[in-house]
Amino acid sequence: MSTERPGPDGGAGGDGGKRAPEPTGVDLARVALRAAKEQARARGDAARQKKQARRGGLRSGARADGRDPMALGAAINRLINERGWEAPAAVGGVMGRWPQIVGDDLAKHCVPQRYDEDERVLSVLCDSTAWATQLRLLAPALVARLNEDLGHGTVRMIKVHGPSGPPRGYGPLRAPGSRGPGDTYG
Repeated sequence: MSTERPGPDGGAGGDGGKRAPEPTGVDLARVALRAAKEQARARGDAARQKKQARRGGLRSGARADGRDPMALGAAINRLINERGWEAPAAVGGVMGRWPQIVGDDLAKHCVPQRYDEDERVLSVLCDSTAWATQLRLLAPALVARLNEDLGHGTVRMIKVHGPSGPPRGYGPLRAPGSRGPGDTYG
């Protein structure tokens, strides 16, 4: 059995049944005035846009807006961020700085070809099997260096490709089962 009595508003008495008071007189007037100002501002903006359209387009003013020119670097950075091209652009920068990253000797003989963003694999083409072997030995250290520059996990693996030779033709001067000059082409 409850001992609470109904309060003046018909609800249960005590602290647990308090409601926010309904707006009255002055509060209602403030709410109505605020709504009227917002509607007038919206109508004014629409009228200003129509007037500018009649005058031949938008006019430049003293304040900065979205139509102002921007520096080329800032525009490119904004495009890269909007499109989500951060990782491919960073790897492209690495391809441009390849000699500084791997050294001049290695850069003369090994050239980065492409970057697979899905698998995070950098493909590198070497001009001889000796340089391809050398790059395969240096690959773990090179992956660590690239991830240090680009961010952890950007390059997971370096796929090294050696030189590709001419198609192996069979003729009267070929020994059966011969694979050709394997040291040079492969």
